[in-house]
Amino acid sequence: MELSVINLRHFEHGSLPDGFRELLIDVHADAYADAMDDPFNQRFPWFVDHWSGKEGFTCVVAYDEDEPTGFAYGAPLAPGREWWRSTGYQPKDGCSSTYAVSEVMVRPRWRKRGISERLHEALLKERTEDLAVLLVDVTHPKVQALYESWGYTGVGEQQPFADSPVFAVMVKGLQA
Repeated sequence: MELSVINLRHFEHGSLPDGFRELLIDVHADAYADAMDDPFNQRFPWFVDHWSGKEGFTCVVAYDEDEPTGFAYGAPLAPGREWWRSTGYQPKDGCSSTYAVSEVMVRPRWRKRGISERLHEALLKERTEDLAVLLVDVTHPKVQALYESWGYTGVGEQQPFADSPVFAVMVKGLQA
């Protein structure tokens, strides 16, 4: 397959274009095509509505010409509701404002090209929070290792929903 130029487009709460929700749902359906029989994966439209409705929601979508190849999105977490709170993790110097990276995914045809890292970097580039936090299915050690290579540290585990996998809670400092 010929390597093409991947363009990143930024979106945020309050100015999402028509069809944005469907775009995310379609990319997810392709990215998880082999696991869409899982009821937790079938709830993805609810997660899109939940996250995109949050004040501070931001999303970066990668495009190969006009074809969406993947996306990353998240939003700030309310004080006291940070995902790392359920672990023994203690932020340095009380710096605890946290941005949750809820999703990073790339469609199979575009994987292994560094797109997920570009999406992640673009998502966090302008963030002013002290920390980024994300959850990774504990049965995916390669994904955990990838996030570690991006500067994250595992600080514990949690299962946020009865039908969700157990996730590793991973934290990264955002301010130098």
